[in-house]
Amino acid sequence: MSEYEYVVLTVSDSCYHGSATDKSGPALEELLKQNYGSTKILRGVVPDDENKIIEVLLIFADEQKANVIFTTGGTGFGPRDVTPEATRRVIHKEAPQLAYLMIANQMSNLGADQKNKMVALSRAICGIRNQTLIINLPGSVKAVTECFEAIKEVIPHAIQLIINDLSNVKSTHQYVQSGFNSHQHHHHHRHHHGHHHHAHVCPNKTNSGAPDDRNSAFPMIEVDRAQDIIFENTNKFAPLQSFASGVDIPPFRASIKDGYAVKASGGKGIKKVLGYISAGDRINTTQLKDDECFKINTGAAVPMHCDAIVQIEDTKLITEENGIEKDVEILIEPMEGLDIRDVGSDLKRATKLFAHRRPLNTVEHAVLASVGQIVAVSDWKPRIAVFSTGDELLTPESSPIEGKIFDSNTTMLTGLLKDFGFEATLTRIIKDSKEDLEHALSEAETLGCHAIISSGGVSMGDKDYIKPVLTENGFTIKFGRVNMKPGKPMTFAFNSEKRIQFYGLPGNPVSAFATFHLFVLPGLRKMSADDDEEAKIRLPIITVELLNEKYSLDSRPEYARALIVSKEGRLFAEITGNQISSRLMSVMDADVLLHLPPRTDERPFVSRGHILKASVLKHDFISRYE
Repeated sequence: MSEYEYVVLTVSDSCYHGSATDKSGPALEELLKQNYGSTKILRGVVPDDENKIIEVLLIFADEQKANVIFTTGGTGFGPRDVTPEATRRVIHKEAPQLAYLMIANQMSNLGADQKNKMVALSRAICGIRNQTLIINLPGSVKAVTECFEAIKEVIPHAIQLIINDLSNVKSTHQYVQSGFNSHQHHHHHRHHHGHHHHAHVCPNKTNSGAPDDRNSAFPMIEVDRAQDIIFENTNKFAPLQSFASGVDIPPFRASIKDGYAVKASGGKGIKKVLGYISAGDRINTTQLKDDECFKINTGAAVPMHCDAIVQIEDTKLITEENGIEKDVEILIEPMEGLDIRDVGSDLKRATKLFAHRRPLNTVEHAVLASVGQIVAVSDWKPRIAVFSTGDELLTPESSPIEGKIFDSNTTMLTGLLKDFGFEATLTRIIKDSKEDLEHALSEAETLGCHAIISSGGVSMGDKDYIKPVLTENGFTIKFGRVNMKPGKPMTFAFNSEKRIQFYGLPGNPVSAFATFHLFVLPGLRKMSADDDEEAKIRLPIITVELLNEKYSLDSRPEYARALIVSKEGRLFAEITGNQISSRLMSVMDADVLLHLPPRTDERPFVSRGHILKASVLKHDFISRYE
């Protein structure tokens, strides 16, 4: 029987820390099974922490795309009872009548049970986020049961309306009207199709695919096509609501200059100084005459009965006592509104700040801070695992061992993720064994990783197990070779059921560096970007002139590491020495990846002055000016 997906989320500090046993969660799960039959139910426990509750609600709603999330607990009057506040920050639309139906059912059971009057202390709310219904329930088993009994008949109908399953709305109406029977389970309509996982193998004349074939069975595809395939298999996080300002900026009329607050009608001349106003002082409401003023600092609130600010440079001190100004002369005719920032002149209340993206950059965080918002969970990032494969690898802190090398790829890849605002949730060195790789994949899945970045194990060696292990574990290989240098073995796979991306980078450090920038970074950005941000997904591309006298081309398009020189506004690229894929030093000074065309009989090399495209690797991408 097809099914809907339900989440039971217990909100309790004591249950989360293990000092108490969760009873309401299992009770609710049993009620769901009794009333909705063989349905899919996910369970979770979070502490009474608003941000943690929000984070888990977003995961279940936006990633898991559950139909209904039931929270239990945290709806009372206590200082740690914040479930309604967290829910309100997540939902797009409220469903107040559901909450009313639950409270009405509890109140109807009052009778002689005076303890039930405590239902009046519940602040539970209900609402909708995208296609997920979120319902707050109290924390006791008795209250959970009473509340669920009140709404159990309308839940299937609510789901069908939310997901726009109109074909079943009529039958649900008939079903509800005929009386709800918990032993005749309603048919839900979430379809789960079986997936046959297979690699996309397209042998050509040189790749027979036979067991003794010495060539890769995967066709060589172009870089642009590989990027498109990644984008086609990228699930965007459901966008949060755009941020809007809850305040005016400035929230009061603010002085632009250090000077004197006056009435414009008083004109110029000598004024009596009534007092001093500093930034942060409350708005002064003193009535003043035309020949009176206040001394005021930049950013301070303009007094209620003043309408102009005269800067200090346009005044003259007349009298002073004990360092306190008593009289000043205004040397100009002040105009109404002079050097005053009006309320909301920088930003008006309810103005859209920016469309949500992840991760937020520094300026976006600053804008949010300026309107009193500090974002933690809503700046949630994809969870990413970073693997380095190979029996030969040692951690950098290990002692040298003959025949072993130090793993630099993990350090490089986790650092690159951090540079671009992401972070690694899991890092591991994986031995050349199927069992170790399968264990690592399972660990990444358990941690809820959205993307796995692995280096090594994707070439043609006897111990390169990546591709077969992926296919055996539910992944479809989307491509296994790319027509580029360095990085030909670049592999991308996708598990459509669990929605996990797998980026198989070559093991050579420079190859891993290049393929990260050309494939992994755009994929992660695509996962996190709005539809109108396509231009920001890939690295920016500039046009440069080659400085090297001569550079021999490869049979494949090459992405050479180069530094940029600026001469009188023109940009020149100088290739950084030996470009062998194992030489990490060629990356250290690189400002760009220089796009070199494949070799042809007519064009075996490029020379000084040749115009080329280049992908910019960093903000400060000019190494020197000449």
